[in-house]
Amino acid sequence: MAIKTKPSVNKLAMNLVNRLIKDSDVLRVKVHKTKGKTTIIDCGIDVPGSLEAGRLVSGICMGGLGTVTIETTTVNDKTFPATRVATDTPPLACIGSQAAGWDIKVEGFFALGSGPARARSRVESKLFDKLNYKDNHKEAVLVLETRTIPNPAVCEYVAEKCQIDEKDLYLLVAPTACIVGSVQIAARIVETGIHKLKILGYDIQKILSGIGLCPIVPVARKDMRAMGITNDAILMMGETFLSIQSTEDDGLADLIKQVPSSTSSDYGKPFRQIFKDAEGDFYKIDKMLFAPAHIAVNDLRTGLFHSAGQLDPKLFFEALESTLG
Repeated sequence: MAIKTKPSVNKLAMNLVNRLIKDSDVLRVKVHKTKGKTTIIDCGIDVPGSLEAGRLVSGICMGGLGTVTIETTTVNDKTFPATRVATDTPPLACIGSQAAGWDIKVEGFFALGSGPARARSRVESKLFDKLNYKDNHKEAVLVLETRTIPNPAVCEYVAEKCQIDEKDLYLLVAPTACIVGSVQIAARIVETGIHKLKILGYDIQKILSGIGLCPIVPVARKDMRAMGITNDAILMMGETFLSIQSTEDDGLADLIKQVPSSTSSDYGKPFRQIFKDAEGDFYKIDKMLFAPAHIAVNDLRTGLFHSAGQLDPKLFFEALESTLG
């Protein structure tokens, strides 16, 4: 079977990257050029960033294959900003691009890498073999969740893995505790639902479309606190809707019941406390926790509608108070 190369997630994402560069002053981001001509766009380290920059970065993370809008949602009687995400190519947009699947560790620098450069590098070869996809576009875009501007060694490493010139590499950086960080994490609401199905062993290629809604939480004072409350928004108030073409023997109806975050043994406390109890080790946290609060699925084969989980505003406000209070 020939490896699919279309659509090009890097080519599509570059349309959004060019908008960030062109309107950098209005979007409150800063563009740097390294000696090797790599373009680094600071979206929240030494600049405040903006909601629109967060929306664009979210779309870049999805390889240009998702529609991200910013609206509002009501939690009890309180109004929060929120991201609504939609995609008709969920496996590639969410798992093959948006997921933070590339650990960048170079000369003391560490960050989780999201975005279309993952498909160009194919460092996660087993994943992209399953997706049967490789991007051959000459440019590559990687989004790094970090508070440190990448050093020249990072640029050289990423470009080498992507097999491109450094001048064709674009690195977008934003810490968790910034406006762009809050927006782009909320925009992972569809990704988390699909990722949970993947962990449960479901063939995600059967997922034909996805829509999600998640509150955008206030920016915390520190990245660790921001990591906690942005996760809480997904785990307690995130909603995902999927359209799936099931097969007769895939057990979709029963599997959906296992997707919501509340099915995890670790659910029931603010994520910051869960992380502390795990001694700061993500691998000690139940992997079943990372999922939306509520999921609904339209099975296109049977015409049935399956729903599981529920929103938890009480725990969400407890998490807000303990983290941001």
